[in-house]
Amino acid sequence: MDGRWKVGELARLTGLTVRTLHHYDQVGLLIPSGRTPSGHRLYDDGDVRRLYQVLPLRELGLPLDVIAGALDGAPTLPQLLMEHLDHVEARLRAVRGLRDRLTGLVRAVQQAEPGADPTSTALLDLIEEMTTMGRAFEKYYTAEQRDQLARRREQLGEKDIAGVEAEWPELIAAVQAEHDAGTDPGDPRVQALAARWMQLVELFHGGDPGLRDSLSRMYDENAEQMQRQGGPSPELIDYVRRARAATS
Repeated sequence: MDGRWKVGELARLTGLTVRTLHHYDQVGLLIPSGRTPSGHRLYDDGDVRRLYQVLPLRELGLPLDVIAGALDGAPTLPQLLMEHLDHVEARLRAVRGLRDRLTGLVRAVQQAEPGADPTSTALLDLIEEMTTMGRAFEKYYTAEQRDQLARRREQLGEKDIAGVEAEWPELIAAVQAEHDAGTDPGDPRVQALAARWMQLVELFHGGDPGLRDSLSRMYDENAEQMQRQGGPSPELIDYVRRARAATS
């Protein structure tokens, strides 16, 4: 139609629905430049160009009113994209935190006695405890550090992480046995266990001093709760520290 398209034609060309194009018109995002004598919408080249500016922004998940403002010059598109990136990063952190809590809950249930079905009360207590730990994690680690840890997790891969998580209880038990037996921290057996302990810890923080300090503070200030979740006691951590000091 001489460089103009009816709504149905434009829908077929773009893969959108007629209802979507009607909605874009109603909210002021894409208002057709003309009408047929019978009142049907007509879109010209400029309308189509605007639509193809809308589509990639919509794919990024931006709200329609925000897209309209960006295309009309307020705020600028770079500012808008940066703000939206911050929003998406925050959502990713929340989803990762939820995934970690769910993973922990599934693992805890799987480690229960074979055939045992945890009661609702026990599960609720576990959920409450893990939620509390999740809040503590957010308290001791900045948003940037949590992103850094998420990237480290992706780099290590779930298989290696599962191996480390399976090794920790065995390592803690072995160190506990030496501690209970009164073995000197300078003994070669304790030295070897302490060295492996530090290797596993470094897999977590990657040698980053900020992450290492945050981890240390979280354990020192939440020792009882950490221990309930299978972590080492303060006495055991001190034993490992003395073993490491004996090597220097």
